[in-house]
Amino acid sequence: MAGEPFMAIGFGELKVFSGSAHPELAKEIAGFLGVPLGQARLRRFPDTEVAFQIDENIRGTDVFIVQPTCANGSASVDQHLVELMIMIDAFRRSSAARITAVLSYYGYARQDRKDKPRVPISAKLVANVLSAAGTNRVLTMDLHKAQIQGFFDIPVDHLFAAPVIIDYLSRLDSPKLTLVSPDAGGAERARAYAKRLDAELAIIDKRRSDDGTAEVMNVIGDVQGRTCIIQDDIIDTAGTITKAATALKNNGAARVIACAVHGVLSGPAIDRIEKSPIDKLIVTNTIPLSPAGAVCSKIVVLSVARLLGQAIKSIHEETSVSSLFV
Repeated sequence: MAGEPFMAIGFGELKVFSGSAHPELAKEIAGFLGVPLGQARLRRFPDTEVAFQIDENIRGTDVFIVQPTCANGSASVDQHLVELMIMIDAFRRSSAARITAVLSYYGYARQDRKDKPRVPISAKLVANVLSAAGTNRVLTMDLHKAQIQGFFDIPVDHLFAAPVIIDYLSRLDSPKLTLVSPDAGGAERARAYAKRLDAELAIIDKRRSDDGTAEVMNVIGDVQGRTCIIQDDIIDTAGTITKAATALKNNGAARVIACAVHGVLSGPAIDRIEKSPIDKLIVTNTIPLSPAGAVCSKIVVLSVARLLGQAIKSIHEETSVSSLFV
């Protein structure tokens, strides 16, 4: 019933706590679940070390910590990662029945293999550290590569923001839709979107020029006079996606919309988007927008709080989450 705490046999009361990476998302999730946000104090010593204390009894409870490992303001990815580990350790030592790390964005996911000599596999290292800290379960969204789930020896629930983004795209007044993958590696994801939107598919072929610096963009597929939607999982500095938009316009696209799950948007990204032929950039709130991004008229932010909240409720109640894996 409304106002009563969620209870599940074996894991006690559901509690949602937030780190400093994205408190707005945590509040939205807690609001959807109808539970108050957990009471805790998180601060930093003058030398920037993290100090954390839980201000309520959590013995025998089912704890969900919302903390995407992203940058936010002056705090780096590394700071939020260490902050998450310290929070997990505090909950473990305070006898929480189960601790689930809710990583709407999984940092270091792009370093998932040894593609050059003498480099780390950082995505695996982060998985190891999460387990070592005392995490019992991970809830995440749109990993850069799905096989990162295999880096964990604990359960991982891997959600996709596709239902939220596709629902928005389906309401666009654009009869001639073409889904575009910005590279060959993202073709499978773009094809899945195209199928559900009954749209055509195109792929951008990126090739280095002779001097090894510039990229030559070739468009594979029909984009002439069509509304093109460039689909990707992460937009970081926006270099690739703005070049792809220019290539589409040069090939006769009537309109270019870009969409991504994780709007990292670091460095020159906002400036590039503003100057590009992209009409609209759609991202989700897995990562908080920077102040510059928040005032950019081209950016539309969709919320995934309901999707994450539904998953948290299903995990807590030990019911199927598979219906959300679409």
